[in-house]
Amino acid sequence: MKVLIMGGAGMIGQKLLNLILKNKKLKNEEITEITLFDIIESPYPLNSSIPIKTKSGDISDPKTSIDLISSKPDIIFHLAAIVSGQAEQEFDLGWNINAKGSWSLFEAIRHKGDNYCPRVVFTSSIAVFGAPFPEKIPDDFFTTPLTSYGAQKAISELLLADYSRKGMVDGISIRLPTICVRPGKPNLAASGFFSGIIREPLNGKEAILPVSDEVRHWHATPRSAAGFLIHAAEIDTSTLNNRITLNMPGLSVTVKEQIEALGRVAGNDVVKLIKYKPDPMIQKIVAGWARNFETKRAIQLGFKAENNFDEIIKVYIEDDLNHKT
Repeated sequence: MKVLIMGGAGMIGQKLLNLILKNKKLKNEEITEITLFDIIESPYPLNSSIPIKTKSGDISDPKTSIDLISSKPDIIFHLAAIVSGQAEQEFDLGWNINAKGSWSLFEAIRHKGDNYCPRVVFTSSIAVFGAPFPEKIPDDFFTTPLTSYGAQKAISELLLADYSRKGMVDGISIRLPTICVRPGKPNLAASGFFSGIIREPLNGKEAILPVSDEVRHWHATPRSAAGFLIHAAEIDTSTLNNRITLNMPGLSVTVKEQIEALGRVAGNDVVKLIKYKPDPMIQKIVAGWARNFETKRAIQLGFKAENNFDEIIKVYIEDDLNHKT
């Protein structure tokens, strides 16, 4: 079985790679080759028992997708995207990468011929939902994104659903919660502070909180995200009845509850490193985000996430803080 990870240099792409290398199988089949694609070359373990290739390029160029599927990968993890804050600030770039890039991939698969129909797992986002919405969003709630990023993800969902309905791909879209705690350096995601107020203090650094501590949001760990992707690759999509887009399970907490959990896990001296500095742009974006979900379908299908924020912090400590490279 051949696997392609698009967005392989990113944090989730790397977590997914490590989990695949650990399991060595997908759908009970031995993995014979992994290809990592990103705008830059993706890191990977040189001692891997599974052959790994790396490719880099611009996903908005249709020739890139044609090249990526030339070896006919059996499973494609489509994680390639620019993040929410950057997509909002750079309109053309957001649409070229996040929407046209997806379309180019699906078109390349369609025109490959030879009855080629890979499983495509697309990472969507809860940004497809926009206010007003109920306190707990059900599985059948409509999408009205209030950001360019959310619109780009919603359009990619619809494209994948249509190509799947036509039998051109075997697709599934998973709407990820905000991933927390993200390891490494801060990125341009508008949601980055949710991780920053935990990660930076745990690393002995000051963290900026740009919103009120009353803000509530929906979270899952990088470990859970990688698990979602593997499960989505292995699930029987015929049981989804063409409703191939799923809200992933997660945990709804306020920023105050995040900070309280940090105090319980790491102590009040660590909490003191968080400094409140309001940012009107971030506050406006976050105000339109979903806060809580009722993810019955995903849970019934076997997707799992964390149960409390203490656990989310401990996952970061175990997986990343104590295993820096």
